[in-house]
Amino acid sequence: MTESLKAKLQRVRLVILDVDGVLTDGRIIMDEEGRELRSFDVKDGFGVRALIEMGVLVGAISGRAAPCVEQRLRQLGVKEIFQGIRRKREPFRQLLKKYGLRREETLFVADDVYDMPLLEEVGVKVAVADAVEEVRRMADWVTKANGGRGAVREVAEAVLKAKGLWEKVLAKLYSWERDDNL
Repeated sequence: MTESLKAKLQRVRLVILDVDGVLTDGRIIMDEEGRELRSFDVKDGFGVRALIEMGVLVGAISGRAAPCVEQRLRQLGVKEIFQGIRRKREPFRQLLKKYGLRREETLFVADDVYDMPLLEEVGVKVAVADAVEEVRRMADWVTKANGGRGAVREVAEAVLKAKGLWEKVLAKLYSWERDDNL
């Protein structure tokens, strides 16, 4: 990681995630009744929880809407969830205003062309490893992991390490384990 990227990550106060192709691997499974199902990686979930525990805001903006997405994000503690949104700039601007943030304090993890307009707006542009070429070209950083396969965890760790908070996350985990054994 370059020093310039590390400096940008230190300023991040809001991480925005696309869902399909970022928090999931992009596949949509449909049951016999037409209900959509998604698969989420627990490592990504840990990354989201770690960010929130350390005071970094996390939001999700998705072009599609699915009840299971809402349920999973709520389980992780994400409060800012926008689904069925094709034009992602508007909810982003709402979040800036609501939390009094500057663009350079934001990071967006993307994978497809629908995400490109929002990528133009944020301070740190991240593409998952299997993002389309256009998104990878726009990115400040391309993760090693694919979407839905640890990319969000990779981003969370990088942000928290840049902010000097990763050791605090590990210490907190250690104390939970110790408390569970009392």
